[in-house]
Amino acid sequence: MMKILRRHHISFKNAFAGIWWAVKTQPNFRVHFIIAALAIWLGLFLRITHIEMVIILFTILLGLTVEMLNTSVESMTDLITTEWKTSAKIAKDVSAGAMLLVAFGAVGIAAFIYIPYLLPLIQ
Repeated sequence: MMKILRRHHISFKNAFAGIWWAVKTQPNFRVHFIIAALAIWLGLFLRITHIEMVIILFTILLGLTVEMLNTSVESMTDLITTEWKTSAKIAKDVSAGAMLLVAFGAVGIAAFIYIPYLLPLIQ
């Protein structure tokens, strides 16, 4: 049992190290964190429903996860080859495209949730 717990402890330690590395070294990841904090603050300020907040939190986690996967694909591609290759470009472009789709979706979700709360404040 202790061996299993130790293995999980090491896995968690490595996972947190990966998150910390992304925060320290990836400017886009930091931008996502700042936007996420603003989205959470706005949700609390506007007193959105619990379900809406769950959707916002899930969208944030999805964006951060895809950003980390994008970084991972780019790093692995650079590890495999430093030469310009069509297949390496495709891997990097598709990975970046996945993040862009999530970002567009996140903006749409945020607009759908926040605009009805913001309109009465503007008028």
